[in-house]
Amino acid sequence: MKQKIYIIKIGGALIDDERLLDQFLDQFSGINDKKILVHGGGKLATTLADKLGIEQKMINGRRITDKETLDIVTMVYAGGINKNIVEKLQHKKCNAIGFSGADGNLIKAKKREHPEIDFGFVGDINKKSVNKKLVSKLIKLDLVPVFSAITHDKKGNLFNTNADTIASVIAQALSEKYEVELLYCFDKEGVLEDVNDPESIIKSVNEEEFSTLKEQGKLHKGILPKLENALGAIKNNVNKVFLIKETELKNHIENHHAGTEICL
Repeated sequence: MKQKIYIIKIGGALIDDERLLDQFLDQFSGINDKKILVHGGGKLATTLADKLGIEQKMINGRRITDKETLDIVTMVYAGGINKNIVEKLQHKKCNAIGFSGADGNLIKAKKREHPEIDFGFVGDINKKSVNKKLVSKLIKLDLVPVFSAITHDKKGNLFNTNADTIASVIAQALSEKYEVELLYCFDKEGVLEDVNDPESIIKSVNEEEFSTLKEQGKLHKGILPKLENALGAIKNNVNKVFLIKETELKNHIENHHAGTEICL
């Protein structure tokens, strides 16, 4: 029987709120099973770029990462945010250890290729990108890996990489050895029929239903990458995938009824 592991991804709104982050990490540290945390960057990188007078360019909601921006996101994601989370977890008696993809060659990416847009230092990954042997060794040592959204190409380049994708590919890579449950924790109750109505939770979504909701324009842009990566995970043998409200983590772990389940 495979050992249970949770891959849990958190994003900007939570990271930007010290009180909510601390409450979430209380719940996370209380999980008795094996676990991995993946985090995004919040508003800190944009705030720092503004202070330094470095213009931030976005195309269709995606950040163009030039060299100056890469320096900022590396400092903020792999430095400040990552170490802040690790320190908080250590305070809560959770033996966390923080990483970028470059550390131990844990996640190797390749520069994003696009026929019309140069995204700069943005890296794309898949489940083969993950050094699953080393991740498994860390887990066996009862360490709790905390991944930032920075990867590398083993050619001397760091890359800004979507944290939702990082969580999905880690879950896929570990699914051969573990019973993996992937949780996307964010500031909504799950996938909502009406984004302004927290009671309109859709309890389960499969690929066909996702396409319909997308065509109907019922999905706000922030949830699209989560759903796309969640579907990619469930199609690649990840045992369970949920989108849940970050304050519901403990409730979900204990009762398994919070949020939206992603299905085949």
